[in-house]
Amino acid sequence: MIYFSNSVSIPDLEIELKFIRAQGAGGQNVNKVASAVHLRFDIPASSLPEKIKNRLLMLSDQRISKDGILVLKAQQYRSQEKNKEDAFRRLQEIVRKTLQQQKTRRPTRPGKAARNKRMEGKKLRGKIKAGRRKVQY
Repeated sequence: MIYFSNSVSIPDLEIELKFIRAQGAGGQNVNKVASAVHLRFDIPASSLPEKIKNRLLMLSDQRISKDGILVLKAQQYRSQEKNKEDAFRRLQEIVRKTLQQQKTRRPTRPGKAARNKRMEGKKLRGKIKAGRRKVQY
């Protein structure tokens, strides 16, 4: 069971773990030991609150499929147990990110000093360009 707060948690039954062989260099150990972990978490079928499910599904994350299944592959460590812990930690980070509600952006306007500075820059640029014109006699 992964706990996030008093009301939000994910039971172990909702997380599917599959142990596979890791990719990359590593000699014989890589070829014979399934130390990498594929973690699959079905967001729509989970027991998370609807608000959090929707936020998770709205994330633009390539690890979340169109069906709403989050797939994490952990193969950083040589130990199966450490890779499992890493996958759980990454799942926690993703869910924790959605627990914190983002502040709505309030549009702002440039201040008076910024507007004046911009206009002074435009006037200066105009004078420089005016100095490049042909001289009239």
